[in-house]
Amino acid sequence: MKSNKKAIIIGAGVSGLAASIRLAHLGYSVKVLEQMPTYGGKMGEWVKGGYRFDTGPSLFTMPQYVMELLAIDGQKYVPFHYEKLDIVCNYFWQDGTRLQAHSDIQKLAEAFEAQLGEPKENILRALEKSEEKFKITNHVFLEKSLHRWSTYLNLGTLKSMLRIGKVDIFKKMHKQNAAFFKNPKTIQFFDRYATYNGSNPYQAPATLNVIPHYEFGFGAYAPKNGIRSIANALYQKAILLGVDFRFETKVSNVEKQSSKYIVNDLENADILICNMDVAAAALGPLKTLISSKKTKYEPSSSALIFYWGIKQSFPQLDTHNIFFTDNYEKEFNSIFSEKVIDDDPTVYINITSKTNKNDAPEGCENWFVMVNAPYADGQNWIELISEARNKIIVKLSNLLNCNLEELIEVENKLTPLLIEERTSSHKGALYGSSSNKLMSAFFRQANFSREHRGLYFCGGSVHPGGGIPLCLLSAKIMTEKIANDN
Repeated sequence: MKSNKKAIIIGAGVSGLAASIRLAHLGYSVKVLEQMPTYGGKMGEWVKGGYRFDTGPSLFTMPQYVMELLAIDGQKYVPFHYEKLDIVCNYFWQDGTRLQAHSDIQKLAEAFEAQLGEPKENILRALEKSEEKFKITNHVFLEKSLHRWSTYLNLGTLKSMLRIGKVDIFKKMHKQNAAFFKNPKTIQFFDRYATYNGSNPYQAPATLNVIPHYEFGFGAYAPKNGIRSIANALYQKAILLGVDFRFETKVSNVEKQSSKYIVNDLENADILICNMDVAAAALGPLKTLISSKKTKYEPSSSALIFYWGIKQSFPQLDTHNIFFTDNYEKEFNSIFSEKVIDDDPTVYINITSKTNKNDAPEGCENWFVMVNAPYADGQNWIELISEARNKIIVKLSNLLNCNLEELIEVENKLTPLLIEERTSSHKGALYGSSSNKLMSAFFRQANFSREHRGLYFCGGSVHPGGGIPLCLLSAKIMTEKIANDN
């Protein structure tokens, strides 16, 4: 379709890329303004000394949402390849216990029984309940706007609402898991899924127990050329559809004049899409269009990430690896109450060179090492980062029986302050607001403005949430609303 209407998108994150593709397909003239020199937002890349690192997201699920965008016009195919992981993640506890989380659910359940003494029936039943929650919530909470009456007048929504009790909105995630499983390590395993949207399992509703279904029901995947290749493919598709990208273009102000949006006193558009963090936009370029109330929420957790080129290979590690803390509740209290990095943090290591050999020199590995961190709130980050680095190295050295410090030959880091600076994420939060409260999902920014016609929102800080699949869905929900409005 052809249209005379112009659309401006603020931000070229993954949701902004998806929105540009969908709007161009609808016939809009689309321009994307991005403050950084490249596209992708948090989905960045760093290369040094023969090592390549994805700097942001590391887990890839539900690839159908990417493939849908690449095939949106039925032509101009952009190559994008990925493979399913047989081992989703390796788990390590400090008492020497280990668990391989197989993608095959039967093998997963058997591993729990063999390694942790957790009856396999408990695992199979938990994953069945996770799938049930997905089927109840998916077409309501993830595929539609929660802020339109038409969503609730839909027959499918009404059927879901009749089963809402099975979603466990009024239960706490950890409490439900503690009642469900026998082994504390199994409870910790399932509690971890709260971190997928930056929340605290001891406070968040048990609805979040839907998340394991994304990983085991749909599978975990590794893009052939790293997570960055998702952004590369979407960008190439947008270019083929005629999208105009302007990099190193910071949006400093936006004004609405009649039915038009004027950006930086120069650009004008019929519709404006904000792919910025909503709170950052409300404090910055959209302060005259977004209520300051949008800044008053509990942010999600952030992250401290080290990128280490390791001059040794570790056969006991896989693409995804978790080294748990001994006291999970204490760690989450440190993050959300004390707003510090715990002195025994859970450590996540992503090693893409396990599947993409070109990501590290032969015999070496590229380690993406992450611990959960609080959002930026005036902490002494120099001290926190230094202490955390030392503790991570000691912990991993003990568990892997090596002198890790001597094996690091290239290094870089990403901190909450750098996340805030580079991606305009309010206080460095990775997912906008946390999901620690009962109605958190309903208080996220809608995908459209009620006050200003032609103003729309997509990205991790708005409905339905953060993470690659949800960001792509936010662009889809938003674009469907644009199509209906215009």
